[in-house]
Amino acid sequence: MQSKKYDVLIVGAGVIGCAIARELSRYEISIAVLEKEEDVCSGTSKANSGIVHAGFDAMPGTLKAKLNVEGNRRMEELSRTLDFEFVRNGSLVACFQEDEKEKLNKLYQRGLENGVQSLQLLGRDEVLKMEPNVSEQVVAALFAPTGGIVCPFGLTIALAENACTNGCEFHFHQTVEKVSREEGGYHVMTKEGNQYHTTYLINAAGVYADQIHNQVSKKKIQIQARRGEYCLLDKEAGMLVTHTIFQLPSKYGKGVLVTPTVHKNLLVGPNARDVAWKEDTRTTKEGLEEVLLKSTKSVPSLDFRQIITSFSGLRAHTESNDFLIGEIFDAPNCFDVAG
Repeated sequence: MQSKKYDVLIVGAGVIGCAIARELSRYEISIAVLEKEEDVCSGTSKANSGIVHAGFDAMPGTLKAKLNVEGNRRMEELSRTLDFEFVRNGSLVACFQEDEKEKLNKLYQRGLENGVQSLQLLGRDEVLKMEPNVSEQVVAALFAPTGGIVCPFGLTIALAENACTNGCEFHFHQTVEKVSREEGGYHVMTKEGNQYHTTYLINAAGVYADQIHNQVSKKKIQIQARRGEYCLLDKEAGMLVTHTIFQLPSKYGKGVLVTPTVHKNLLVGPNARDVAWKEDTRTTKEGLEEVLLKSTKSVPSLDFRQIITSFSGLRAHTESNDFLIGEIFDAPNCFDVAG
């Protein structure tokens, strides 16, 4: 058993926790990150689409709308500074029904309101000229040149390495079990029996962020784990499309996409299923069949004999469908970075 004291303690070594650690490591303060898994990027951050969103989908006025656009703007310089792969390949939101063009136009207007640069509405011929393998059923598309792709591992590891070089400590296999207030800050106990004391506590625990928050605040929050399943195709399929191809969004998100990866593979997915167990990263026959069926709506010539693996990931969904960032009103010096 060990007991250590820090100025700042961050719970969660996903992309968010590592980004915060990297930023705070610029200052002469003691920082540590607690992670329940064996390495950084082991939860939501390792199993996702790897998309740097342009920012047209988020509801105007939300944190998500503001930070999608700002994060996108900063990503290119960050990739040069930290030497990870980022490609601004652009994204297309494909529309396959004449009567859904109005929905596409609303998405365009929302993007303009959010400050997304260079958005365009394209007709059928323009879309097919840009992406010949998109379904000929397409009637229009929203084109966002600022959309991009990144390697989630590369980004998260680069942030963590920079933070570590600057003196931040990472403690792995440390599952936070109990958080309580103490004079001058917070006392954190892990399932493994270690104790940590900190002046400032930052909750970047992904799908478990509600469990951290609810121990220190009377105002409870709920984080819903939403599972998405994917198929990864061989590099032979990697140039079937060059842009990220979305379908018009539903209430569960941006739907099944088809996108190249920075490693020249092709990725299709995800579906969306709310799950009760926050470790439910299984893939299912029904889920993968849904992903394959819906992806061929966008790109009919997909050859699923080229699938090399399938996987699923969990993303954190809040009741407000927005990011939850800020100091907890009844827990001074404790900050949520959740959802």
